[in-house]
Amino acid sequence: MLTHPDFTRQYMFGCEPITDWKPGSPLIWRGATNGIVYVKGSITKIETGQLLQYTTFNPNAADHYVDTPSNYVTVTLRLLEEKGARTQTKLSVTQGDFSLVADGERRHRDSERNWRTVLAKIKDVSEATLAGSAQPS
Repeated sequence: MLTHPDFTRQYMFGCEPITDWKPGSPLIWRGATNGIVYVKGSITKIETGQLLQYTTFNPNAADHYVDTPSNYVTVTLRLLEEKGARTQTKLSVTQGDFSLVADGERRHRDSERNWRTVLAKIKDVSEATLAGSAQPS
């Protein structure tokens, strides 16, 4: 679900990932309806069902900071199965180090706000999928 365009459009602000999901390959988050590239980067690590790591840069913020590797931040998504009375999957997300990039404090605030929205939508879509009511858009 985290990498399938039919689902990413539902939780990632209407964007779909353009990539082959191989380490070293480009990753573009493009608006599904308008074709605008909102985020670009590359896949750094992937372990199916466990870990996805990629770099990000907002190409639309070129008036604020330049598109150089030192201004990219790394996103890491980890899935962990938690067994108990009911088996659950926990998703953790880290992004940074914002102290190393231009305008890091503002970018950190924006990222934190955006991830709160995205994580809530991932939860909703995941739960609806498990309940059988979510369909790819």
